[in-house]
Amino acid sequence: MKRTLIKLNMIVTMDRARRVIRGGGIVVNGNTIDLILTDAELSARSFEGDVVDAGSLVAIPGFIQTHIHLCQTLFRGLGDDLELLDWLKLRIFPYEAAHNAGSMHASAMVGVAELIRSGTTTIMDMGSIHHEEEVVRAIHETGLRAYIGKAMMDVNDLYPRLKEKTKDSISSTQSLAEQWHNSSGDRIRYAVAPRFVLSCSDALLREAYEMTRSFPGMLFHTHSSENKSELEAVRKRCGMDNVEFFESLNILHSNTCLAHCIWLNEKEERLLAERKSKVLHCPSSNLKLGSGIARIPQLRSKGITVSLGADGAPCNNNLDIFKEMRLAALVQKPLNGPTATDAKTIFEMATLGGAETLGISNEIGSIEVGKKADLVLLDLNRVWNSYDVTHDDMIYSSIVYSSTPENVRSVMVDGQWVFRNYLHLTLDEGVVVRKANDELRLLLGRVQ
Repeated sequence: MKRTLIKLNMIVTMDRARRVIRGGGIVVNGNTIDLILTDAELSARSFEGDVVDAGSLVAIPGFIQTHIHLCQTLFRGLGDDLELLDWLKLRIFPYEAAHNAGSMHASAMVGVAELIRSGTTTIMDMGSIHHEEEVVRAIHETGLRAYIGKAMMDVNDLYPRLKEKTKDSISSTQSLAEQWHNSSGDRIRYAVAPRFVLSCSDALLREAYEMTRSFPGMLFHTHSSENKSELEAVRKRCGMDNVEFFESLNILHSNTCLAHCIWLNEKEERLLAERKSKVLHCPSSNLKLGSGIARIPQLRSKGITVSLGADGAPCNNNLDIFKEMRLAALVQKPLNGPTATDAKTIFEMATLGGAETLGISNEIGSIEVGKKADLVLLDLNRVWNSYDVTHDDMIYSSIVYSSTPENVRSVMVDGQWVFRNYLHLTLDEGVVVRKANDELRLLLGRVQ
């Protein structure tokens, strides 16, 4: 196996001790972190293999975003200034229904390009009903790590053209899971993805969760309690709120991942904690759609694992983890006080929190020996960063409050450089953008 030594100014490990190592190096052997060395240890030993001198840079674990819609990246800027149900009915569902294989691949590629260049190495993605294989192809080609899943919908009163029969949704999901779960050297795994309560029958929700029992490590990924109008419709149909309904169907477990969770009642918060279900926090999306602000400090205080995601480009309009971290910290402070969500906590949500949500914190989320080599190298010597990071906590402040994708110098996923010295290595950004523009023009002509 190829061994590479990366020499650095600093390593933000996110290990149990939350060590910040000043000076030193990381030895990558194949796709795994083999050694983490201090400057003194580097000087005391010889090394055979490639040496990357990244002397002024800071290594951090790759960022993990646990709620993304790559199928929507093509629609960036086309769903502005609408609340959730109108946004779905008037924009997103018609656009998704107009996708063909070419437009889906283009949408996924432009999304992946943005994610990689802003330091995200792992995502959990919810696709649309059709052409999920094109999302998988984009992820496979570009080297990203991902949990993927086609959207499952057998009910759609908002836009009846975009739905499937229950048996077809289940059978196609089963087929995709058999083909892609633990594929591409385990970089790609499957998460069943019933869209949300209002687009799924009780039978679909139950059968989708039951499928996870047949595939080790499979996740259940859906939306929950995002918007007041949605909540009213759920109550009308089910006679209870979202999370209470999931509990009644016996689909609330430790592999259940719920995006948003803004409008929870106290019983639902208790259920999430007891069942060890996970919350996927998307602050930019929640603000742009006018949905509200999730009670993140309260959820975390109850032991609920919370991670971050940008959601889809039409409700954000970026896939930038730096924006999500900054907003996740800032929106809580007027409600809960300035110490409610400090930078270190937010950075943890974007790294280890994501890994714990996905059930693979033994593999990714921190820089530790034996874990996968998913690394981001940051240049924090920019005019907008802190100038004297004497104290460890200032590192987290500089990353969360000050940094942008422009700080990302290089990105490694599974031991392979996918972005190096500000350049993509697994895609041609110019070609990706041109194809996205071409496919969008054609897609808009197909919208009905």
